[in-house]
Amino acid sequence: MDTTDQTAAPAVVFLSGDLMFASRVRAAADAEGLQFHLAGKLPEIDNIVWVIVDLATRSGAVDGLMQQCQQFAPAARVIAYGPHVQVARLEKAKQAGIPVVVTRGQFDRSLGSLFTSQPQ
Repeated sequence: MDTTDQTAAPAVVFLSGDLMFASRVRAAADAEGLQFHLAGKLPEIDNIVWVIVDLATRSGAVDGLMQQCQQFAPAARVIAYGPHVQVARLEKAKQAGIPVVVTRGQFDRSLGSLFTSQPQ
């Protein structure tokens, strides 16, 4: 018998150590009815639709992240962001296969509408 909770709300996983900025991401997720999970690594939970990596505090998380996403969250949209001056971290995320890598400013500006179109 499958005991998976099929009614679990779609989830946003925020890989970051920045508690102040996490509150902004949580508010944006809550506004769209999404669960929010602040973590240091990808949790094994159901229904992850967004994975966001803060390269300023969790740049090591990009190693193997796309493989983990394929296993635990194949439909998730994956975004990494970091300070524009940390070019090496932004480049490392791109080389790790993260499909969307932006500066913190770009991410911050898009946050208000980021979750309005959920992945299918």
